Amino acid sequence: MTNAATSTAPANTGAVPAPQVFAAVDIGASSGRVMLGRVSPSTGATLETVHRFPNGVVEYDGGLRWDFDALFAEVLKGLAAAASVTAGNGERITSIGIDTWAVDYGLVDASGELVSVPYSYRDERSRSTVARVHAVIPPEKLYATTGLQFLQFNTVYQLAAEPSLDGLQALLIPDLIAFLLTGQRRTEATNASTTGLFDAVTGEWAVDFLDALGLPRDIFPPLIQPGETVGKLLSSVAERTGLAADTRVVAVGSHDTASAVAAVPASAEDFAYISSGTWSLVGVELQHPVLSEASRTANFTNERGVDGTIRYLRNVGGLWLLSECQRTWAAQGFNQSLPALLDAAAALPPGGPQINADDPAFTAPDNMPERIRAAVRHNGEVLPDRPAAVVRCILDSLAAGYARTLADAERLTGRTTSVVHVVGGGSQNRLLCQLTADATGKPVVAGPVEATALGNVLVQARAADVVQGGLAELRALVVSGTELVRYEVGSQSPVTV
Repeated sequence: MTNAATSTAPANTGAVPAPQVFAAVDIGASSGRVMLGRVSPSTGATLETVHRFPNGVVEYDGGLRWDFDALFAEVLKGLAAAASVTAGNGERITSIGIDTWAVDYGLVDASGELVSVPYSYRDERSRSTVARVHAVIPPEKLYATTGLQFLQFNTVYQLAAEPSLDGLQALLIPDLIAFLLTGQRRTEATNASTTGLFDAVTGEWAVDFLDALGLPRDIFPPLIQPGETVGKLLSSVAERTGLAADTRVVAVGSHDTASAVAAVPASAEDFAYISSGTWSLVGVELQHPVLSEASRTANFTNERGVDGTIRYLRNVGGLWLLSECQRTWAAQGFNQSLPALLDAAAALPPGGPQINADDPAFTAPDNMPERIRAAVRHNGEVLPDRPAAVVRCILDSLAAGYARTLADAERLTGRTTSVVHVVGGGSQNRLLCQLTADATGKPVVAGPVEATALGNVLVQARAADVVQGGLAELRALVVSGTELVRYEVGSQSPVTV
């Protein structure tokens, strides 16, 4: 068990009631964790990691899939660890919230059985269905209703690849976990908005699209909003984990980016954000979707956030490129630490070759360093076969991609932003944060690292009436207690704020 270095705690000036405890199940495409969040209005929120586990795709039955049985077993193990820790402290877990990546799902039959191992969005099966879907619903019409960025692995294209859906329901991954914990089938709205079958204006399912594609109208369970209760733990789960049988599972921003954006430590509205991890989600927060043709051609997405906000963003390549390079180098016997790699990359001069970091060619796992060098060669340049050079190319390319995306977001929304907040794992990458400040021409504020878990916990705390208010009040708790690092344009020395 390790403690997360995340706290959103204002100064404690006297005796206060013991904080309530919430469990956050936070799973990304490469790793997962179960964290305990302790929250009170006077002491803010602190996070403690009680269980970490790897996650990743496996080749199974001719495709790239998630080892869901192993994944759910780790969730149960983490919840058991959470129950043990809190019992040892004389505490009790108030509720559980679940967030994961988007678009993927498991198919469940009428009896509640998972009928197949869930596919990963990195599988190529939906590539061939895009044209078939667009022949029925043109891309312009899809976007005008859903506002969703085109990605070949969006849920709508994956469902079109299914041989049969008779008698089945699709549960998005966090909803599938919640179902196995509670027996209740729901679809949380922030993740529903990533399916390509959700109306961005009404906040309901796009029934006409379901009908047009021959999909059952009940292919997804009913919608639920962040803060609403999914259900209480099944007795079998309570017994296996040691949690109280009346422990609630509460819907949060179950798309991990929705939870991360809810915890962006912004004190004003004119901010941009980058949720930096396996992917980079780059955008601004709006109250209404932007469904223009210009927005569609720029490939921006309008996804739901907590409290009905719109996460207007574009998926940009992320630190997947770096982690895949490290994996390849380790297999080749090169095991230099990431800090050493970043120091060596920082020592290289600016102006080196760049790639399009969000090119689909980099989606699947493979020899990433060679694919990056091949992309550079295709551009008529040469990238030295040194890890430091490859790392610098990745980070320069990401920063340039962030700058282009933010400039497009401002143009398409008519808004200007004064600061860029970087949250998630990438907020620890000092070189990337400085390059981002220089490329965007805006100061970068980095942190918190565990923004997703914080957003998850704070929504649960508000549902339990431990804290009140809207996103501004939740973010104020983050601002007051998180150590943030600010990078000015052209600076060599970031400062802690």
